[in-house]
Amino acid sequence: MEMILVMLVGAVAAVLANRGIAVFNDGLRPIMPEHIEGRMDRRSLALTSLAMSFGLVLGFGIPISLTASILLIHSILLGTDIIGLSVPGNRWGTPAAAVIGGAYGAGLLLGLEGFVRVFEALPVDLLQPLEQVGAPVVVAFIAFPALAVAIQFGIGKGVWTFAASAFVRQLVVWANEQQLFSFGTVTITVNPEGLALVTGMAFLLVFAMGESSSKQDGTKMDLTALFSHRVQRIRKNLISFMVMGGLIAASTHLLVMAGDPISLQLAAEGKQMEAGLAAAARALGFLPLVASTAIATGVYGPVGFTFIFAVGLLLPQAWLAGVAGAGIMMLEVLLLSRLARFLDRYPGVREAGSNIRTAMTRVLEVALLIGGANAAHAMAPGLGFFLIAGFYVLNEAAGRPVVRMAVGPIGAIAVGVIANLLVFAGIMAVPQ
Repeated sequence: MEMILVMLVGAVAAVLANRGIAVFNDGLRPIMPEHIEGRMDRRSLALTSLAMSFGLVLGFGIPISLTASILLIHSILLGTDIIGLSVPGNRWGTPAAAVIGGAYGAGLLLGLEGFVRVFEALPVDLLQPLEQVGAPVVVAFIAFPALAVAIQFGIGKGVWTFAASAFVRQLVVWANEQQLFSFGTVTITVNPEGLALVTGMAFLLVFAMGESSSKQDGTKMDLTALFSHRVQRIRKNLISFMVMGGLIAASTHLLVMAGDPISLQLAAEGKQMEAGLAAAARALGFLPLVASTAIATGVYGPVGFTFIFAVGLLLPQAWLAGVAGAGIMMLEVLLLSRLARFLDRYPGVREAGSNIRTAMTRVLEVALLIGGANAAHAMAPGLGFFLIAGFYVLNEAAGRPVVRMAVGPIGAIAVGVIANLLVFAGIMAVPQ
């Protein structure tokens, strides 16, 4: 079932890209109309997709997938963008894209399993230390609403948001220890990170809505009216998006794939409820970007606003997640025009979406670097910290050929390989 789902996701995503209906890379979406409307040839578009996505697949998607043996969706859908746009968009090209995309998905899943088997056979264990890469992410993630508030509304409000989140987290920890959430013989343990995250998001939304209502100046632009023909183009492909939503939601429920590093790490630890909340928070951050680019270009994202990942994690059955995922995608497409009008009415919310993405990225860069350093130290005590620090500063000096978010995971894997080579050479003992 897992293999079939991954192959279907790869096949459908490649077809959507091939036909110019949907691409995953947010930076590629605004370029698509250039080709669709005849101002860019297919070869140039394919080369652009390769340049924008290939490094992220190898440097971000696959390394983070290896830390938890769950496929990060970027490793699949960035690849299918390249596949779909590299094959001609004609009568034989679309079936070819489906076949190649399905094979690519299967190859990723088999390759991940193959890496796990190889790692298990090595004298220096990589798998258990690599789990530490995501450990700081779970706790550090709750700081992103405070950073988003500080970016948009000033450091004062950011500090208040951070303090409120920290207080709520510690209050929940204390309440759990005192078993205050007991009902008869049943004791409920409330997740402190989840409630702290909700608190921070509440502060952010209140500030954003307040700013929006105070800045109305009568100069709104109706995106839907301006790009009505492109919105209609997305609606014409509603069934395709529903199929994609159902497949991804079911796959996420089975823990075959995840939509972001935070929910991936939480799901790997068995915390599906918390992972679902994290996925929902991320979806709120990406909603303005996806909605705006979809309306302006007529090209949607194969995962929509990414709420399908939250649905997959929160519902109890895979088939139910699949049905709900299809329904969510249908609602997103049908409500696209109304959502655009809402964002026009509340520009502060639109701006908050951009700041949420920036804040998430910065928090993840720090958390994954710390996690990567801890994992590297576990595989090669002392040497691991040195190598990760060196990798980071040299990457910065070289102009960041590896995105900062991937430095920790890639560095940890590299240290594991180096540690095993040193053990084989007899110049390092196996860490105890």
